[in-house]
Amino acid sequence: MQQPTDTLAESLDLRQAAQARRDRLLQHALYEDGSAGALMISEYSSLDSGLSARPALDMLRREAADAETIYQSYVLDAQRNLLGTLSLRELILAPPDQPIEAIMVRQVICVTTATRQEEVARLIGDHDLLAVPVLDELGRLVGIVTCDEALDVMVEEATEDFHKGASITNHIGNLKDATVSLMYRKRVLWLVLLVFGNLFSGAGIAAFEDTIAAHIALVFFLPLLVDSGGNAGAQSATLMVRGLATGEVVLRDWLRMLTRECGVALALGGTMAVAVASLGVLRGGPQIALIVASSMLVIVLIGSLIGMSLPFMLSRLKLDPATASGPLVTSIADAVGVLIYFGIASMVLDI
Repeated sequence: MQQPTDTLAESLDLRQAAQARRDRLLQHALYEDGSAGALMISEYSSLDSGLSARPALDMLRREAADAETIYQSYVLDAQRNLLGTLSLRELILAPPDQPIEAIMVRQVICVTTATRQEEVARLIGDHDLLAVPVLDELGRLVGIVTCDEALDVMVEEATEDFHKGASITNHIGNLKDATVSLMYRKRVLWLVLLVFGNLFSGAGIAAFEDTIAAHIALVFFLPLLVDSGGNAGAQSATLMVRGLATGEVVLRDWLRMLTRECGVALALGGTMAVAVASLGVLRGGPQIALIVASSMLVIVLIGSLIGMSLPFMLSRLKLDPATASGPLVTSIADAVGVLIYFGIASMVLDI
């Protein structure tokens, strides 16, 4: 038979859980979605300034049941301004009568309620923090974001970037449980847009019909060349998207990255040009080899620069740079590659 005390404890737990859900909903209503304010939790351990180690441990013991973590405590003044942070290890090892202000860390990495959740996760990851304190506009401590929440944000952002890199409009949730209708709606928009984008490649081929008719061997190398440009562009775009997402690269680094990418792309294009030149000789002679090799060099160079620059351009326009990778870069590079290839062929063959 269940004891009355057990029933009372369960009822209390249910009421506390319901109150926590209400508080969480209210918090989301107060702060913008995706901000530190919406992500933070209010169950943290705090210590009053002026305490010594023994009373601080007693205070921490009283708060432990309701705190999300007690391994890091925050020292506050009467107005709840953050003065410093103190680890449980340091508090336990300190002499009982030592003031906590003598052992706390005063230089605290913190964020505001308006800080974007991606920046919060980056700070926690870069500095290996258990949690980061969140301050309101007056500098008062209102919550913390733990490494668990930061990990969830990182997984969510990485998933979103993967989907956008494949031109999928939004996160589709659990892939195993996604319906056919949902999968269709999330993928159809970009695929239809890219179909019309690929019409430029067809228009480029049509514009050089005479060149193609005079030297049919040129068609053999067309997929090879345009795919190489798209692949080089996709590589560059992936690196830049990742760099922008992690903060390793910022908008003002564009010119520096462009200069470096030119050197890398020329080296890659030169290597690939040498690789296909012999094939050009076998298929069409020295002239075709010259066309194919020079086209490969220019196409890889231009494709790489497009892939590198497009994420910066989208960031400048306040759009997600992840959209620049994958199919979008490939489609643009394909159209440009067709024009470059047949343009060079027309000049070399004087058609």
